[in-house]
Amino acid sequence: HVDVYFIGDSITRRWGATDYPDFLANWRKNFFGWNAADFGWGADGIQHMLWRLENGELEGLHPKVFVILAGTNNVGHGPVDDAKIAEITKGIKTLIDLCHQKEPSATIVLTAIFPRNDAMGVLPAIERINQNLAQLADGHSVRFLNINDKLADKEGVLFDGMTMDKLHPTLKGYEIWAAGLRPILTELLGPPASTDQAPPPTGDPSAQAK
Repeated sequence: HVDVYFIGDSITRRWGATDYPDFLANWRKNFFGWNAADFGWGADGIQHMLWRLENGELEGLHPKVFVILAGTNNVGHGPVDDAKIAEITKGIKTLIDLCHQKEPSATIVLTAIFPRNDAMGVLPAIERINQNLAQLADGHSVRFLNINDKLADKEGVLFDGMTMDKLHPTLKGYEIWAAGLRPILTELLGPPASTDQAPPPTGDPSAQAK
């Protein structure tokens, strides 16, 4: 039973995966009782997330909330021109529309693409994409969550302790994301229950946690 369905790439996946036990403990601390399940997968672009949703990943599930963090792998390491910014924005809108097509009554929590310091030249493009994403939110069926000012300074330089490799968050970074999500989930679902019916976490046996 899944009430909160997280979809994304490796940033999402690592939070609720067995091969990152410290992150998984944080996931459980924050989301146990809300029937939250992590469907992120490493290296996925928006197109891969769309494929998964269209090809059975949602079958039999009826989440009340989708949490989406998508697009950083489509941004890549640059350069990012106007056409690519428009394409990424369109892709994320398609992802939102598909979630609503599958579950019309669900609320989408659209998370702004996080700043990244492994390719500083893409930061202006990420900012522009996030500005576009904010326009996709109506404050009701689509909520926009932007925590980037708590992850990085105005130039996009990540604060100390936020990332393990200039891209993927540390526990400190994930806790900031959780702090942004908890009030929204409480509003939509009520306080977490004392039991949880989400499927057990999965992991990549070949992954090497660092």
